[in-house]
Amino acid sequence: MRAQFTDMLKTAMKAGDRRRVDTIRLITATLKDRDIEARGQGKEVSNDDILAMLQKMVKSRQESMDIYDKNGRPELAQQEREEIAIISEFLPKQMDEAAVEAAIKEAIAETGAAAMKDMGKVVAVLKAKYTGQMDFAKASGVVKKALGG
Repeated sequence: MRAQFTDMLKTAMKAGDRRRVDTIRLITATLKDRDIEARGQGKEVSNDDILAMLQKMVKSRQESMDIYDKNGRPELAQQEREEIAIISEFLPKQMDEAAVEAAIKEAIAETGAAAMKDMGKVVAVLKAKYTGQMDFAKASGVVKKALGG
């Protein structure tokens, strides 16, 4: 993934696409911060960690976009939309609702989960298999409902 960021940055710079250059630089800066933090803990940043970081960046921009829309700042909301589109290019295709529900049923069966106390096990299996492909905040609600919570 790191090579992909570098390649996309070079392409954007050659094309003179200022928004794309700024957004990719923001991604790489955030990744460097994560690398430094991980090095301090004796770990390495994996591709799954990078995907989770990108999802967090998208979610943050969606929240900002909503605030800008509510407060009558369409130019700032549009900037956030553009950044979301660029960051999303690096994320795998998101699963639709039916696929998420099927994955949750499979994870529940795999873990033998029967009650709310098993929710953590189910979510852990989902995160291991589907990082970057589903919104875990929404998935947690579906898991909770499936386990009778």
